[in-house]
Amino acid sequence: MKKADITPFFATLQAANPTPETELEYSTPFELLAAVLLSAQATDVGVNKATRKLYPVANTPQAIFDLGVEGLESYIKTIGLYRSKAKHLIEACRMLIEQHGGEVPRTRAELEALPGVGRKTANVVLNVAFGEPTMAVDTHIFRVSNRTGLAPGKTPLEVELKLEKRVPPEFRLHAHHWLILHGRYVCIARKPQCWQCAVAPYCDYKPKTPAPAKPARS
Repeated sequence: MKKADITPFFATLQAANPTPETELEYSTPFELLAAVLLSAQATDVGVNKATRKLYPVANTPQAIFDLGVEGLESYIKTIGLYRSKAKHLIEACRMLIEQHGGEVPRTRAELEALPGVGRKTANVVLNVAFGEPTMAVDTHIFRVSNRTGLAPGKTPLEVELKLEKRVPPEFRLHAHHWLILHGRYVCIARKPQCWQCAVAPYCDYKPKTPAPAKPARS
């Protein structure tokens, strides 16, 4: 993607959705952290179904820690990899209680020190909960960044670092949400919906996917 096309690319996404938000449901930084930890290799819809049952019962590090691994598993067993996620979340709660007074830390290093929290999860928490202009590169952002030519890279970290260089400052706070939503609903994995894509004029992907043929009238 040409540098001159990057600003209109994001300006178009911004015009369509000025204040994008995560589709995970949460009301506190800890609820967000727990939801993102549970969302690895799972859908936001699936995580929300589980946390709607869990959070009214336990939505703080101490309350979830008090459930224990088996107690937590009973709430999240509909989520993929729930056994390992339960262990990670319980241990993360213990560390939050012992090392951070039950509060979610605001630095990447402290977040990544928590079990089950990698760079992507830390970036989501820093961005969504604390307003940091981070780039949480998931499968959608990785695909869109490479397919459009916005920030091509062979690894999520390479894409993240390129996005940090190429996304204009005025768009950085919401950039990762715009890219996630675009990848989730328009620039989808199997066949991008180029015929109804507002940013197609700025995208390097070729050949553009044509609109599906209308069924012949009988």
